Amino acid sequence: MDTKEYVTHPLIKEKKIERRNYQIAIAATALIKNTLVIIPTGLGKTVIALLVIASRLLNKDGKALILAPTKPLVEQHASFFRENLKINPDEIVALSGEIKPEKRGELWKDAKLVVSTPQVIENDLITGRISLKDVVHLTFDEAHRAVGNYPYVFIAKEYLKQSKDPLILAITASPGSDIERIREVVENLAIEEIEIRTEYSRDVKPYVHEKKIEWVKIEMPEELKEIKDALERALEIRYKKLEKLGFAVKNMSKKDLLALQETLQVEAVETNNSQLFDALSILAEIMKIMHGIELIETQGLDALKHYLKKLVSEGKSKGGSKAAKSIVNDPVFREAVIKAVKCKVEHPKIEKLKEIVSKQLNRNKDSRIIVFTNFRDTAEVIAKELQGLAPTSKFVGQANRVDDKGMRQREQVEILDKFRKGEIKVLVATSVGEEGLDIPSTDLVVFYEAVPSEIRAIQRKGRTGRVREGKIVVLITKGTRDEGYYWASLRKERMMYEKLYELKEKLKIKVDKQQSNLEKFYELEYPKLTVYVDSREAKSGVVKHLYDLGVDIRIKNLDVADYVVSDRVAIERKTVEDFADSLIGKERLFGQLLRLKNAYQKPLLIIEGDNLYRRVHPNAIRGAIAAIAVDLGIPIVQTSNTNETAELILAIAKREQEAKERQVSLHAGKTKRSLKEQQEYVVSAISDIGPVIAKNLLNEFKTIERIATASEEELTKVPKIGKKTAGKIRRLMTTPYDEAEFIFD
Repeated sequence: MDTKEYVTHPLIKEKKIERRNYQIAIAATALIKNTLVIIPTGLGKTVIALLVIASRLLNKDGKALILAPTKPLVEQHASFFRENLKINPDEIVALSGEIKPEKRGELWKDAKLVVSTPQVIENDLITGRISLKDVVHLTFDEAHRAVGNYPYVFIAKEYLKQSKDPLILAITASPGSDIERIREVVENLAIEEIEIRTEYSRDVKPYVHEKKIEWVKIEMPEELKEIKDALERALEIRYKKLEKLGFAVKNMSKKDLLALQETLQVEAVETNNSQLFDALSILAEIMKIMHGIELIETQGLDALKHYLKKLVSEGKSKGGSKAAKSIVNDPVFREAVIKAVKCKVEHPKIEKLKEIVSKQLNRNKDSRIIVFTNFRDTAEVIAKELQGLAPTSKFVGQANRVDDKGMRQREQVEILDKFRKGEIKVLVATSVGEEGLDIPSTDLVVFYEAVPSEIRAIQRKGRTGRVREGKIVVLITKGTRDEGYYWASLRKERMMYEKLYELKEKLKIKVDKQQSNLEKFYELEYPKLTVYVDSREAKSGVVKHLYDLGVDIRIKNLDVADYVVSDRVAIERKTVEDFADSLIGKERLFGQLLRLKNAYQKPLLIIEGDNLYRRVHPNAIRGAIAAIAVDLGIPIVQTSNTNETAELILAIAKREQEAKERQVSLHAGKTKRSLKEQQEYVVSAISDIGPVIAKNLLNEFKTIERIATASEEELTKVPKIGKKTAGKIRRLMTTPYDEAEFIFD
């Protein structure tokens, strides 16, 4: 007999949601004020959102919006609300970038509840496809992300500006222990109240199942210690080199080293001090070797070999970094590489993990187990090793990397569904599995390595103990950073709660004063100007700031330019990093700018950012700038950041469209090229072939067909074509398509 009490509400389906006092209490607060809810994973953050959204939709005329950082989370939330909310399921829509923009606009218009990734909402707001005017409730899931330039910040600002009756609910399991970061989240989301619960809170304890935590300490084999010792000797050499330059870094953490690196980069550029540049290179070497040591300590031999292979390859390549070349040429480091290659002993973590998983499955054959690891390579190895014990799958992010394809959204959703059903018993997940996965029946969570982040540790631990007793096992290699990381995460977790309660007491936001400031800001009147923006720029901070300034943004696939502000003015924007990278293939850069000049009467190049001379020799930068300004006659303006770039573009647009009364029009579409220009365009697209060499080839061979059939010997007779370039052209023209993916020029 079911003795549970259930929530009764006109918009919530009967006997679906268990009535829990702490959820009701938190929802009551969240219906009155913009509220940040901090509650451990597994205690029903989404249920709290459901209670608040149901009440808002019942009493207000409008729609609700839920934002989640990943596509699997979006699908999960949409499914939960369709299952529990008493409205037409067709009015609950999940939006992602895979849906065409026009279709998204239609879905938004007819929806009562929208669940989306923030990037999609941000883009659709900027392009004017949607409005937040009728959104009566906005939920930010994983709200700790609302810092810096993350889309949550922009959307919250627009919501407070546009909505007739705004109310914000921000939910997270772990905002972190950095008080300034927490304050930033509070300010960015206009939070007025914080609700905190832990598993030890009086009103939560009746609903929490016990979680047993076990630390399994593992001895590192002598063979692996020898490899580690060789790497540490290589590290010691670099510590001493830095000491001679006046920097004692031996006992610094990785975080401190990164901070020092950033400081030295600025100082080195400003002073042009060669010693500081030397120190920076040595620091880069230290970071690379430290990563190798971390792999051998916490992951094992396979992960280290994979990393060393990439490092050696970088060190031997022509374009490899100075740090990689120095490391590869170091006899002590080479000794470590040779030992690793010869070693046949794997890290005992793998066997211990197999033993733990096997015991759990023998105890309960229907168990669900999640193994967390930091690295994709390790996830691949673990998944293969455990496949013999039970149906196993890795679960990784969507991004593709070298020799490693990510998982598409559909694959992620299918794997989670199979895991819930028991078709997959073991899930081997990287960090993508830490946030928000709703897998209530997980019996065992294994940390393959400890993590120093309190946020990630809390997220991982929250995957078990939801509907029955759960177990957490942390694998720790004795005497390594595994131990330090584990204690660091515990210390930060305690500190996080202390600071949160302190902030909750101090949080005295004066709503009337804040509102008056917002009103004052939004009363500023900017002219309604139009700027065409290339689609590749759509996500930049420049576009966001232009939108804030009241500009009518029109996103298009532009053939030339990043921004068009009139029929004669078009702007190419390069960050200092982009500009430095483009100097490697100067002809491609100059070809791009030449097309810009041919298409628009008044072209402009904006170089954005500081430390222009950091990555490339100053003479190369000066030479390129001189050629662009003098030979091409294109003015160059340098800006400090995206906001300054946006304000410059606004000033130019205002001058062109208001003072000069010029219209905005797009030029130089691909269809407007002459046949000759199209031929030059096709040939110049070949790697290392710019517009100048393209013309040389066409003048020599007359047609593209003859270029394609020319021999290497014939090609090298053309001015500026060497043997290497001729070889590339021949490979391009003769390599079968199905073999081409394995060949990189």
